[in-house]
Amino acid sequence: MVLKVTDSPFSQEQVELLNQLLPTLSEVQKVWLSGYLAAFHKVEAPMAAGFQATSATNGPVISKEVTVLFGSQSGNSQKLAKVLTGKLQEHGFHATLSSMSDFKTNALKKVENLLVVVSTHGDGEPPDNAISFHEFLHSKRAPQLEGLRFSVLALGDTSYEWFCQTGKEFDKRLEELGGKRLTPRVDCDVDYDEHASEWMNQVLASLSETSATQAAAASAIVGGAVIGSASQTEYSRSNPFQAVVLENLNLNGRGSDKETRHLEISLEGSSLEYEPGDCLGIYPKNHPDLVRELIDAMGWKPEELVPIHKSGEERTLEEALSSHFEITVLTKPLLEQAVKLSSGNGLRELLAEGQEQKLREYVRNRDLLDLVEDYDLKGVSSKEFVSILRKLPPRLYSISSSLKSYPDEVHLTIRNVHYQAHGRDRYGVCSSYIADRLEAGDTLPVFVQHNPNFKLPANPDTPLIMIGPGTGVAPFRAFLGEREELGATGKTWLFFGDQHFSTDFLYQLEWQRWLKQGVLTHMDVAFSRDTSEKVYVQHRMLEKSKELYQWLQDGAHVYVCGDEKRMAHDVHAALVTILQQEGGLDSEEVVAYLKRLQQEKRYQRDVY
Repeated sequence: MVLKVTDSPFSQEQVELLNQLLPTLSEVQKVWLSGYLAAFHKVEAPMAAGFQATSATNGPVISKEVTVLFGSQSGNSQKLAKVLTGKLQEHGFHATLSSMSDFKTNALKKVENLLVVVSTHGDGEPPDNAISFHEFLHSKRAPQLEGLRFSVLALGDTSYEWFCQTGKEFDKRLEELGGKRLTPRVDCDVDYDEHASEWMNQVLASLSETSATQAAAASAIVGGAVIGSASQTEYSRSNPFQAVVLENLNLNGRGSDKETRHLEISLEGSSLEYEPGDCLGIYPKNHPDLVRELIDAMGWKPEELVPIHKSGEERTLEEALSSHFEITVLTKPLLEQAVKLSSGNGLRELLAEGQEQKLREYVRNRDLLDLVEDYDLKGVSSKEFVSILRKLPPRLYSISSSLKSYPDEVHLTIRNVHYQAHGRDRYGVCSSYIADRLEAGDTLPVFVQHNPNFKLPANPDTPLIMIGPGTGVAPFRAFLGEREELGATGKTWLFFGDQHFSTDFLYQLEWQRWLKQGVLTHMDVAFSRDTSEKVYVQHRMLEKSKELYQWLQDGAHVYVCGDEKRMAHDVHAALVTILQQEGGLDSEEVVAYLKRLQQEKRYQRDVY
C-alpha cells in the first residue's frame, strides 16, 4: 500500500519518508507504532472528503505518565515492577518506578495512572517498605483521587489464611478514594509468572486503549514468559541451573535435638551471581513415603501418565507427585476444588460459613494424604485429581556465603524439619530432601533470588548490628565474609542464639576467627536451654541497651533475620524499649524513629 498526499494530512516530504519507512516494518513493529501513536491521541473518523487530525472528542487524551509502585519483602514484587516498567517504556510510556517507602505521598494527587505491585507479609501485613504508604493511604490525610486510574498486582501464598491481603486492601482503598480501575486486580500464588504476565498484558492494552488485534500483538510482544524468559545459558526461576552439590554437612554436635545442614553448591558454568543478602531458590522433591502412601490410598498406579501443565506435557504419576505438585500443604482454595470431586458432605460442611476456625485447625499440619483419607476421595481419577493441585513451589534460603570468598560457589544453612502430628511423621519438603536424600555429587535445580531489601551499606565504614538466632545467622556469615574480602573497617556486632552452647553454636570457629581478626567487633550469644530461665537474643540486646543505643546514634545499620512470628516481633519490641529507655523517646517518637530507620534502609529484615 502506497500513501498519497491527497489521501492524508501529511506534506509531500512526510509522505515520501513514510513510504520509505512503512514497507520496512514488520507486523509487530506496525502494531507497536500504532499503539504508540494511539497513546498520544485518538483520531476521529473522516468527517468529509480527506482526513482531519484532531484530539479525541469521545474521550480524554490518554496520559503517557505512569507511576509504578512496589512493596516487596523478598524482592519478587520489586523484580516484577522493574519488568513492568521496562515494558511500559518500550511501549512509549514515561514510566516512573519507586518503592512505596521512597514515594513522596504529596505527589499522589497528581498521579493519573498508578500501577501497584505488592506482596503480603506475615499474617496479612504489608512488607516493611510498604508500611508507611499503606498507613498514609488508610489515614485521614489520604487525598481524594477521582482522576486516578489504577491497577493492582498482588503477590501471596494460598497456604496462608490472609492470601494477598495487602494487595486487596490497596485495591479497595484506591477505589474508595475515587480511583477507577484500569484492569481488575490479579492475585498471584507462589507460582506467579503466568498470572503476572497476563496482568501486564491487560495493563498495557488498557493504557494504550488498543483494539483486540493490537492487544493480541502486545501479548505476543510481552509474551507468556515475561517474568523469566531465559535462553539455554541464562538461568532463572523458570530455567533453573542443575548445580552439583560439593558438601552436605551436619553443623550440630552429637546429642543435639536439631539437625542443621551446611550445604556447599557449585555454580561453575552457570554465570549466576549473587550478593550478600540474596537468596537461593531450590526446587525440591516431595518425600517418597508420602508419594507412595498417597498413590496407594487412592488406588492409582505409579506408572500412569498425567499432565503436569496446561500444555498437556505428561509425566508418570509418581514423578508428577514427587517433583511437580504440592502435596504437603492444604489450603482453602484447594479444598474448595476438592469438594467438587467429593461425593460426601463432610468437606462441604468444613467449608461452610461459620466454620472458619474449624477449617483453620484442620489444614494446620495436615497434607493431601490426610484429606483423601478423612473425606473419602478414593475413586477420583489421577488426572482429575492433579488438575486441582498447584505447582510445587521453590523454597528460598538466605545465602550464607560471599561470592568474593568462595568464587563459583554458594553456601546454605538449612534446619531439617521433622515432627509428628495427627499420628504421622511429617517432613519439611526441601529440608528433609537435603538432609536425608542428597549427597555430594548429586545435582539440585537452583536459581538466585535477588533481595534488594536486605543489603550491606555502600560505605564499608558503616557500623552493623546483626541479629540472627538459629539459621537466621546465615546471611551474616555472608556479610562478614564479604567485609573481610573488601577490607571493611566499620564496627560489627552479632547477636546469635540457639538451644545449647556445646551442640548448637553454628559456625563457632568462624566467628572466633573473625573476632580475633577484628572483622567481627562484638558477639553476644544466648543459649536458651543452658540456663534455668530461657534467654534469647532480645534479652542480650536489652542487657547491652546503652551501648546498642549509642551504635544507633553513630549511624549503625540494623539487620534481623529469622522467625517472623516470634523472634522478629520480640527483637522489634526490644528496640522500642531501648529507644524509650536510653533515648527518652515517647511511643510516637519511637514509631517515627524506627520508620525513619526503615526509610533510610538502616533497619532491614529478612524474616519468614
